Amino acid sequence: MTDDLPFAITLDPGTSLANETGSWRTNRPVYLDRLPPCNNACPAGENIQQWLFHAEEGDYHTAWQKLMEDNPLPGVMGRVCYHPCEDACNRAELDEAVGIHAVERFLGRQAWEHKWVPECALEPTGKRVLVVGAGPSGLSAAYHLTRLGHDVTIREAGPMAGGMMRFGIPKYRLPRDVLDYEIRRILDMGVTLQLNTKVDDIEAAFTSEKFDAVFVAVGAHLAKRIDIPAHAAGKILDAVSVLRDMETGAEPPQLGRRVIVYGGGNTAMDVARTAKRLGVDESMIVYRRSRNEMPAHDFEATEAEEEGVMIHWLRTIKQIDETTFTVEKMEIDDTGRPQPTGEFEEIEADTLILALGQDVDTSFLDETPGAEVAKDGVVSVNEQMMTGREGLFAGGDMVPSERTVTVAVGHGKKAARHIDAWLRNKTYDKPAKPEIAEFDKLNTWYYDDAPGTEQPALDIVRRQTDFEEVLQGLTEDNALFEARRCLSCGNCFECDNCYGICPDNAIDKLGPGLRFKFKYDYCKGCGMCATECPCGAIKMVAEEI
Repeated sequence: MTDDLPFAITLDPGTSLANETGSWRTNRPVYLDRLPPCNNACPAGENIQQWLFHAEEGDYHTAWQKLMEDNPLPGVMGRVCYHPCEDACNRAELDEAVGIHAVERFLGRQAWEHKWVPECALEPTGKRVLVVGAGPSGLSAAYHLTRLGHDVTIREAGPMAGGMMRFGIPKYRLPRDVLDYEIRRILDMGVTLQLNTKVDDIEAAFTSEKFDAVFVAVGAHLAKRIDIPAHAAGKILDAVSVLRDMETGAEPPQLGRRVIVYGGGNTAMDVARTAKRLGVDESMIVYRRSRNEMPAHDFEATEAEEEGVMIHWLRTIKQIDETTFTVEKMEIDDTGRPQPTGEFEEIEADTLILALGQDVDTSFLDETPGAEVAKDGVVSVNEQMMTGREGLFAGGDMVPSERTVTVAVGHGKKAARHIDAWLRNKTYDKPAKPEIAEFDKLNTWYYDDAPGTEQPALDIVRRQTDFEEVLQGLTEDNALFEARRCLSCGNCFECDNCYGICPDNAIDKLGPGLRFKFKYDYCKGCGMCATECPCGAIKMVAEEI
C-alpha cells in the first residue's frame, strides 16, 4: 500500500492493487498513437503528420529531413502526386483538407534555395546493386539503398534520367529544372548513372559484373494500339511518342488544325492540353465512358476544359475515312460498362492521337531463369518484391499496381528495404499498423474554421499558349498557415487539455516532447481526459479484474 493515497483501503491478504484503484473504476485511460489517415493513404509511405508538425513550428529543415527519410523527390511529388493523403484528410470533414502537397512543394523549394543535403550516416557495406531504369522507382530505390550504405549503379536506356516524369508529364505540370535538381541531388550522394545503356542480360550482371542484387524498374513506355477500320487513314500518332518528342528536342509534331485524342486517362488529358499549347484550333478528346468512369482525375478534366479542350463523353471511334471520324454514341449499363446505341455521328479532325494506356517492354527478362512475366509485361514478385530469380527484385510499372509517380517512389523505398535485408541475410518485417485515427475519434470543437489556401494559377490565355507552369507555389506565410491546419489526428501534441481538465490531478506532465503519464492510483476512470483530447490520443479501455 502506498503512503500517498488520499483514502484508506482495507485489503484481504493476497489481494493485489494491479490495474485497479477502487471498485468504482471499470475503465482506465491510456495514451496511444493512432495512425493518421493521411499517413495511411500515402503510397510513398511518408510520415506526413510528423513533417507537418515540424513545418508548423517553422523548422523547415527538420521537416524536409523527415520527409526525405521516405521520399527523395518532394519538389516533384508536390506537383505531380494526386495526393490521396488529402482525400483521406480528416480536416475535410470540418472545412477543407490540409494542402499537404502544397506544403511538400514548399519544402522542396526551401531545400533548393538553402542547398540542403539529406542526412546519410551509415557506413559502406561493400555490396553492389544494379538498378535498371532511371524513372521514379529506380531513382527512389537508388537513393534509399545509398542511404543504407550500398554502392548503386543505375543503367538507363534513354538519353536522360527521369522516366515517365520526364517523358510522360508535360512541363506545364513539372518544370524540368525542378526534376533535374532533384535527380542531381540523388547522384551527388554517390549514385552512378549510366545513360544510353540498355540492359539485355540480367544474368551477366550477377555473374561477370559481380552485382550482389539487381532491381528492375523499367517504365511503361510502349503505347497500346487498337484496330479501327480505315478506308484511308489520316495521321495517327500515339500519346507517349508525342510527349516524348516534346522532351527530346525533336521538332514538334505537325498536328494540323483539329486533333482527336482517343482515351480518358491522365495521359489523354495531358496530350490534349499539349496540343492546345502547340497551336491547334480544336483539341478534342473522345472517350467511350462518362466522366464518372474516366480513369483520369477529375481536376485534370476540369483544367483541360478550362483551356478549351472539348471532351466527347460516351463516344467510341468506329471508322476512319481520311479526316472524317465516325463515332458511335454509347450508354452506361447497370454494371457500369459502356454499351453501343446504334446512333452515329461524324467528327472532322486532321490527326488522331491514341492514349489508350501503355505496356512495359520486359523482353530483357526472357532469358532470366525464374522470372515470371505475364502477357501484359507485368512481372510476378513476392512480398519482398523479389522475382523468382534469387536476388532479382522488381517494382514500379513492372509489377501489379497503380501506375503513378507516388506509387513508384514507394516501390523504390520498399524494394530498397527488402534488398538491404536480403544482402544482410535478414528479412525486413514491416511494423504492424496502429488503429487509424478516424474522424469520429477526434474532438473537433477546439478547432476553428480555417479553409485551405488556394494555389494561384496562370490565367487561361497564358495556359493556352506556352508551357509555363500552371500552378504556382505557396509563400512562406501561406505554407505556415497550411501546415498549422493539421489536426494532429491520433497523436498527442501536448496541448495540456488532459492535464488541465483532470479533476483528480491524476496526470503528470513529463516535460517538452515527453508528453504525459497517468497516475492510476489517483485516477477514478471518469474519462474526461479522453473526452477533452482534441486529437483522439487517449483511449478508455476496460479494467482487467
